[in-house]
Amino acid sequence: MNGICNPVKRAARFWTFHDGELDRADVRDLLALHFAEMRTDSPPEACHVLPIDGLRSPAIRLFSLRDTSGTLLGIGALKSLGPRDGEIKSMRTAPAALGLGVGSAMLDHLTATARAIGITRLSLETGNSPLFAAANRLYQRDGFKRCGPVGGYPDTAFTLFYTRTL
Repeated sequence: MNGICNPVKRAARFWTFHDGELDRADVRDLLALHFAEMRTDSPPEACHVLPIDGLRSPAIRLFSLRDTSGTLLGIGALKSLGPRDGEIKSMRTAPAALGLGVGSAMLDHLTATARAIGITRLSLETGNSPLFAAANRLYQRDGFKRCGPVGGYPDTAFTLFYTRTL
């Protein structure tokens, strides 16, 4: 499902979300960076990052966020867990775009997309090391609350779970 959706204005710039750009080189490069970093920082039993081919599941929609020049700012994925439940997957900001609000914009887009397709509960699994500190703050600011395991993930000392009713 390629296409531009929901343009947003941030910091006097227009950004656009794109649905289904998994085969673009810059998206694949950012996902490879994400995969490598998650594998390095997370214990094997608590690392649930999906490799690129795992994101091809029909239950998952991958979005990219680009500026007006077409530069990739970040990616995020939404996974359907059932008729009313969804999961945030693989959010990542491009290194050059850190601090610009990309994570917040992507989370807003994923939440709006979830609502639009009838999801009423959105959950996620993440880590608790310093690498995940900014993400945890973002989720908490956005109304996500800590909860028990979701999505079939095991409960480990490294893993944090969040959920939010939409």
